[in-house]
Amino acid sequence: MPIEQTSLEALPETSKIEMNSTETSTATPPSSESARLKTPGKEVPHRIRATNVNFFYGKKQILHNVNMNVPEKHVTAFIGPSGCGKTTFLRMMNRMCDMADTARHDGEIVIDDKNILDPKMNVVALRRKIGMVFQKPNPFPKSIYDNVAYGVRLYERKARAELDHIVEQSLRKAALWEEVKDELRKPATALSGGQQQRLCIARTLAVSPQVILLDEPTSALDPIATSKVENLIIDLAEEYTIVVVTHNMQQAARISDRTAFFYLGKLIETGVTEQIFTTPKERQTEDYITGRFG
Repeated sequence: MPIEQTSLEALPETSKIEMNSTETSTATPPSSESARLKTPGKEVPHRIRATNVNFFYGKKQILHNVNMNVPEKHVTAFIGPSGCGKTTFLRMMNRMCDMADTARHDGEIVIDDKNILDPKMNVVALRRKIGMVFQKPNPFPKSIYDNVAYGVRLYERKARAELDHIVEQSLRKAALWEEVKDELRKPATALSGGQQQRLCIARTLAVSPQVILLDEPTSALDPIATSKVENLIIDLAEEYTIVVVTHNMQQAARISDRTAFFYLGKLIETGVTEQIFTTPKERQTEDYITGRFG
């Protein structure tokens, strides 16, 4: 899809969900013919499988017995009110949660037949496989080129020509190449907020991840930059497994194939986005989506 589209109305029909204009609007997703998860007779493989996952900060339990599967090469959105545990669960997927001294967890999160919560897991290798993009763009105080090349240089030695190719391809995938190709030595901090976020995505792509985690990636961006990042997420799901945390239900409806609703540390419901937003199975899900709380 054309990344140059800058209007939210310009999003493709295969991913866009029109929102009605009432104050407590719910989303009306695209028809089943356009939803990638509902190809008749096609089995969607799971990239991530979580079983009986619990998480604690000291004595306080943050997540309670979470069980879910994340399909490969699709967009899965986590929604729910602040403090519901969705970001904690996202960070568990590449062990960012371990940064806190009082953190502990049990259960399993399995990727490629390996439990990534195993204390013996090589977290450096894991974070190469499962990249993370944060809420606020965080470019390094280096050039655009060096930002994208940074992770590659950490993991392996590449000839300059090969590194140049990786940088270019990563920036192209992040829909940023045409905007910066003549300014690769420019400080990354001189880019706009939206460009910085796409640069962070390019930096993640450069190390060839299998999964990309995004924690509210557009919350600090203006509507035009948000539209570009949303288009980018939809495009990247053709090649990568995407998991995104968002407080914006309209955004979840526009870009995701599956949606998971968290509340008070529990996974209340997960399913195809169309079903979650039109015929949720749980009353709590319906109440949240229709604005009765949250």
